[in-house]
Amino acid sequence: MSLKSPEQWLVTMNTNVGPFQMKIHRAWSPNGADRFYSLVRNNFYDGARFFRYADNFVVQWGIRGTPSIDQMYQNGANVMDDPRRADIGNTKGRVVFATSGANTRSTQVFMNLADNHFLDSQGFTPFGEIVGDDLSLFQNKINAEYGEKADQNRIISQGNQLYLKKSFPHMSYITSESVKVLAE
Repeated sequence: MSLKSPEQWLVTMNTNVGPFQMKIHRAWSPNGADRFYSLVRNNFYDGARFFRYADNFVVQWGIRGTPSIDQMYQNGANVMDDPRRADIGNTKGRVVFATSGANTRSTQVFMNLADNHFLDSQGFTPFGEIVGDDLSLFQNKINAEYGEKADQNRIISQGNQLYLKKSFPHMSYITSESVKVLAE
C-alpha cells in the first residue's frame, strides 16, 4: 500500500456534517504526502471519527475504527520523518501527521485550529492545508462536545462499533474520500 503522491493534489473528505477539501503538497513532506496518498487511495479514512477536538489547538482523526486494521498500523508500519522546512509551519488550517516521537507517524493526522508554531521544532511537519473557507466546517460543524475524552487505545482495540458509537454517539466522522490530481 505504498504509493507515491503526486506533487500537488486535492482530497475531498465527505463527512456526516458536510465536505471539506485539503490541498496536499508533496514538496512540504514527501514521506507524509506519500503515506497520506496511499491511505486515501485505499479509503482508509472511511468511517474514521474526529476523536479529538482540542479547542483553539487541533482536531484529530485517523484511527479507522476497525481493530484488525488499526492494530496492524500500530505494529511497526510507521513512516520516516521528513526534514523540517523553516518556511512551512504549523499555522491555522495546516494538516499534519500526529507523532509520538521520531519516525512514529502512522495514520493519525490533525488539523491546526490555531497557529501552533511551538510544534514546528517537535517533528510535526505539515503536508497539506485546508482549502478556502472549509476551515469553518471544523469550527462550526464538527462535533466538539467530547473534546479529548475518547481513549485512543480503546478505539484501536474495540473500534467504532463497540466503543465510539456507544460512548460517543454524536461524534462526527468521515464517510468517504476522493482525490483530484493537480500536478504530477
